Amino acid sequence: MALMITDECINCDVCEAECPNGAITQGPEIFEIDPELCTECVGHYTEHQCELVCPIECIFVHPDHRETHEQLQEKFRRITGRG
Repeated sequence: MALMITDECINCDVCEAECPNGAITQGPEIFEIDPELCTECVGHYTEHQCELVCPIECIFVHPDHRETHEQLQEKFRRITGRG
């Protein structure tokens, strides 16, 4: 699964720095999460770091990008070159 930021985002930018994969960037109106880079912090942390710091709780699992833990672990290995 990848996470997504809803349009309730207030552009505070605290989530961007917390993403270990660089999946969060400023979009045209709000911050966005690239599902190709989002591993839900698998391989780095046990909790979603962006969700932990979001002051308004606008980060959720993206309904169109569901992945198993194993798929997220493989994506982590591909992105980081660890394996």
